[in-house]
Amino acid sequence: MIDHIVMLSLADDADQPELAEVMTGLAALKGKIPGFFGFRHGENIDLEAKSPGFAYGFIGQFESHTALQAYAVDPRHRALGARLVALCKGGGDGILVFDIERAD
Repeated sequence: MIDHIVMLSLADDADQPELAEVMTGLAALKGKIPGFFGFRHGENIDLEAKSPGFAYGFIGQFESHTALQAYAVDPRHRALGARLVALCKGGGDGILVFDIERAD
C-alpha cells in the first residue's frame, strides 16, 4: 500500500470554495480509479511548528504503485490537479508530494 501525501502552500488569495471543490472532486475519484481506496484532507494544524508554509494537505491511499500511476495519469485527476496548482504559491512549486510505501 502507498500513502500519497500532498502538502499545499496556498497563495494568499487562494479561493477557498475552489479548494473545497477540488478536494470534493479528488475524493469522488476514490473507488473510480482501480486501487484508489482512501482519501483524507484538511488544514495543517502544525503542532510541532515544522511546516508553517503548508496550510493544507491531503492523503490518498493506493493499493500499489500501479494504482498510484493510474491516478497520476487519469484525466480527471490531471484536470483537478491543474486547478490545485493555480491555488498554490508559485504554482507547482507550492506543492510538496511525499509517497510512503506501507507493509500493512
